[in-house]
Amino acid sequence: MDPYFPGHGDPRYQVRRYELDLDYRPVSNRLSGSARLSVLTGLAALDEISLDLAAFRIHRVLVDGRTVRYTHRAGKLRIRAAQALAPGTAVTVEVRYTGNPKPMRSPWGGLGWEELTDGALVASQPVGAPSWYPCNDRPADKASYRVSVTAPAPYTAIACGRLLTRTTHASSTTWVYEQPAPTSTYLVTVSLGQYTAAPLTSPVPADGRHPPVPQTAYLPAHLLPHFTVDFARQPLMMQLFQEVFGAYPFGEYAVVVADEELTVPVEAQGMATFGTNHLDGAGTSERLIAHELAHQWFGNSVSIADWQHIWLNEGFAKYAEWLWSERTGGASAAAHAAVAHQWLAGLPQDLLLADPGKELMFDDRLYERGGLTVHALRCALGEDPFLRMLKDWATKHRHGAVTTADFTAHAQLYAAAPLEGLFDAWLRKPSLPPLPEPTGPHRPANPQVDPLSQD
Repeated sequence: MDPYFPGHGDPRYQVRRYELDLDYRPVSNRLSGSARLSVLTGLAALDEISLDLAAFRIHRVLVDGRTVRYTHRAGKLRIRAAQALAPGTAVTVEVRYTGNPKPMRSPWGGLGWEELTDGALVASQPVGAPSWYPCNDRPADKASYRVSVTAPAPYTAIACGRLLTRTTHASSTTWVYEQPAPTSTYLVTVSLGQYTAAPLTSPVPADGRHPPVPQTAYLPAHLLPHFTVDFARQPLMMQLFQEVFGAYPFGEYAVVVADEELTVPVEAQGMATFGTNHLDGAGTSERLIAHELAHQWFGNSVSIADWQHIWLNEGFAKYAEWLWSERTGGASAAAHAAVAHQWLAGLPQDLLLADPGKELMFDDRLYERGGLTVHALRCALGEDPFLRMLKDWATKHRHGAVTTADFTAHAQLYAAAPLEGLFDAWLRKPSLPPLPEPTGPHRPANPQVDPLSQD
């Protein structure tokens, strides 16, 4: 069980695939759902399959096509097959349910399905997925997804993955998406709104190694003038991050701008959602655009085994902001690190980066100290070993789940001297270490000769 959320998920089995068929009516906030899960039991016999699901009305539960007994209370749908399932058994579970979805309560506000003034969106990190579908809600249990959404005809439905079909009926439209890449439950999303699609043209990479990634934005038409300015450089971000982190791990990338203000943007598998407050026509939120895109490598493709290791998501996404700035003529990563260090020095020294605890897992200090830890490693390794380490990490663990110990062992392979002292100071002790300075061969980026610095 996840030490931060022991009531979520069940490590005794895996879900290999989810097939979700949803019918949503925005005016009444009514969701009718059918979920088909392909389940594989683990090393021990299993007398029940426990799924996470909010308080919907359950109409039917089947295992391999047969009606079975179940209980549904306190966010758990417990399904009992006709007989105990032997180790390594593959079964299909089907659940049909209806209700009015709402966000799940948490210390960070509502999580999961959120009704908007006109439409809906899903932002589940870390444990909001059960607000709209039955699942094994643990980040390491990654599965492929097919998501079908039927909504009134004026609405556009966007979900993770490639759009397979769009079928218009008399008064509604059904949108079917396929995400073949292994996906954590919290990274599955749906957005519904009266949106216009805006393709983002991706340049052909200079090295020719990575083909252009299809990128599309969905947003209210009245936001297009600001969006065109604010997201103009996202295709260049994609190019840079592929050069630094390796090939983009998914088939496409979508951006949704909801017609409401959002506290923060939210990443999903192959997607990111922003609010109207992230557009101003002046590029003010460009670092957030870089941050959410970087999560496609760090957090989405390379996922954490449990929430204790959240710094591996946020620290690398934060450092990607600094790399983007450095490589496009802005402040260097070292300058960003100095600002972050000065800010952290004036705050309480009670954060253990490698195990922040549930209360501090989304603390602003975790993001900044995570970025500083990556920068300290860059300073210790030197430029070329650091860049090799970074790309190899994202490539070796593509579509997998990792821990902090996995990362420290990986980084050590690229170092000429032991890194234990560095990791002990930055990850396992609360006091802030000194500002990192280059100790290995260091070749700072020169934005004047970087082709990505050109608008």
